[in-house]
Formats: sequence, C-alpha cells, structure tokens
Amino acid sequence: MESIFHDGLFAGQTIVVSGGGTGIGRAVAGELARLGATVVLCSRGMQHLEPARDAILAAGGQAEALTCNVRDPESVEAFFREAVARHGRIDGLVNNAGGQFISHAEAISPKGWHAVVETNLTGAFLMARAAFNSGMGQHGGSIVNIVMEMWQGFPGMAHSGAARAAVVNLTRTLAREWGQFGVRVNAVAPGLIDTEGMRNYGPETLAHLHAVAHEIPAGRMGTTHEIAAPIVFLLSPGAAFVSGATLRVDGGGETPYRFREGATREPWPQYTALAGDGGGDEGSAE
Repeated sequence: MESIFHDGLFAGQTIVVSGGGTGIGRAVAGELARLGATVVLCSRGMQHLEPARDAILAAGGQAEALTCNVRDPESVEAFFREAVARHGRIDGLVNNAGGQFISHAEAISPKGWHAVVETNLTGAFLMARAAFNSGMGQHGGSIVNIVMEMWQGFPGMAHSGAARAAVVNLTRTLAREWGQFGVRVNAVAPGLIDTEGMRNYGPETLAHLHAVAHEIPAGRMGTTHEIAAPIVFLLSPGAAFVSGATLRVDGGGETPYRFREGATREPWPQYTALAGDGGGDEGSAE
C-alpha cells in the first residue's frame, strides 16, 4: 500500500513496535518502515515476528525482531539494552502489545484478571519507563500507547477495559512528567477493528461484532491501516505540539457492545418514600 505520508519522514529514526507481528502492530511497523524508519519488532515469541520482519525486508525496509515479555521487568530492560546497543538510540515507541479474553466480570478469575492487567497496563508502563531510561530522557522522543474504546465501560472485558482506562491516565501523567525532557506521550483508542485477533473469539461472537458494527456511523469495522495512520501521525513532527492526548478512532461513535443478547428481567423497583415521613407522594408515579 502507498502511504499518505511523505517518503523519508522517519529516515534515520529507530522505532520500537511491541506486538508488531500481527494486526495493528504489523500494519504500523510496515508503514513506519516504508517511511524510512528502522523498526524493531518485539513480542514474547518469534512465531509472528519473523514473517512480519521478513515482509518488511522484502519490501526494502529496515526491520529487526527481538523477543520481549512486556510483563517481565528484566526482559523489558534487556530488550532495550540490546536495541540501543544495535541501533544507537530509540526515537519512538508504539506500546501495542496486549491481550484479553471475553468473560462476564463475575467469571473472571484472579489469575485471569492479573494476567490481562499486567499485560495491558503494567506492560505499557514497563516499556515506556525503559524507553525513557534508555535514552529518551536525554534526547527526547515520542510514545504512543494503544488502548481501547472503553468510555462507557466495556461489558464482557472488565479486566481489559479497566487496564486500558488506566493507560489513558498514565498517558496524561507521563506527558506531564516527561514533557520537560522532550518526550511526547499520546494514545490511540481504536473502536471495532477487523484484525487477526478477532478470530480467537469464535465465529458466533465474530458474527455478532460484525452486526454491531453496522450500528456505528461508519457502518462497518475499521481496518488496521486506518489505525496505523493516526499512530504514525502522533509519532511524526506533525504532532509536535500534541502530548497527553487520546485520539479516538472509532468510526464516528462508541460501539454498543452487548454480550448478553436476549437477557431479560423486570425493571428495577422505584424508590418509594416511607409512609408517614412527611415526604408526600414523591415515590408515586401518579
């Protein structure tokens, strides 16, 4: 695909993309490489990273794949040490690695809760901290955190919704703390995006999500490239005066996620003032 950004926009820069082997991460990495960046892809394993790296190299871009467990502080620190040793400095970070599963809140185990929160929240913090300490604190840079559309809660994914909401606050905090060092920190909140990861939810849930997508103004799911472009913008000089922002890329409106279709119950009872308390008939519908 041709890019809407000008050639060489990121020439001479090295940008880390976590979770860069699939979905949004892969689309971002490909776009950045087309624009001249050396892209360092990372994930827990090489299964998806190597094909993504090889595709970039085959297209004439510069890319490297290194393993990193974003939940493990030692792994994160080791990754950045190696990346800086190989490339001299890190100019940008796309905090894209994450994971979750669909479950009603009462069924989420403590282990499941911690796994999702540690990946999506703690992982984002550890990667950002390591990027800052590995050189951004001296020469500046740009960090983009990938969150989710959770402004009215996220039924079916309480763990991920809570973690991503915390990352929005973390984004604002880091933008304030690190701005004096020339580090910009922003976030992108995708709506319903058609990615490989959606296949993990099974055909029934996938069909439901496609149906729900018709209810948003765009009338469809978004594509990974439609998320990659705003991320690239936030990394670019075009966003030189943007920090602490969360850009919602959701097709024009919040998606009405419904994971308990067909559930019915009686309306909640109305509050009725106790008789004889002098409150009159305020609890009556008449």
